[in-house]
Amino acid sequence: MPYVISGACIDVNDKSCMDECPVDCIYEGERKSYVNPKECIDCGACEPVCPVEAITQDRDVEAGMEAFVEDDRRFFVDVLPGRDAPIGAPGGARVVGTIGVDTDLVRDWQA
Repeated sequence: MPYVISGACIDVNDKSCMDECPVDCIYEGERKSYVNPKECIDCGACEPVCPVEAITQDRDVEAGMEAFVEDDRRFFVDVLPGRDAPIGAPGGARVVGTIGVDTDLVRDWQA
C-alpha cells in the first residue's frame, strides 16, 4: 500500500486529500478517510494537503500508528458493519459515495 491515513485524521477528516487525489482512491468512513491500496497510484498528491499530517507512505508511518497500515487495507477487504460485501476496488470513491462506517480500530479509537 503506497499511502496510508493514520489516527490523526480521526474526528478531523478534513477531506482536502480527497479533492487532491487524481484517481479518487480516498474513501470516507464515519470518523476518518481511507486510501484504497488497489487504486492508489503512489503519486503523493494527498500528503502535503493534509492539515493534520495524517497521510504518509506505508513505510514511513510514525511510531504508534503502525496499525493503520493494515487497517486501511482491511477497510476495503473486510465486510464492514451494515454492509453485505467488502468495498473492494470499485473504481473511485465518487462511485460509491460516503461509506459512513469505520473499521473496529477507528470506531473504538480513543484520542
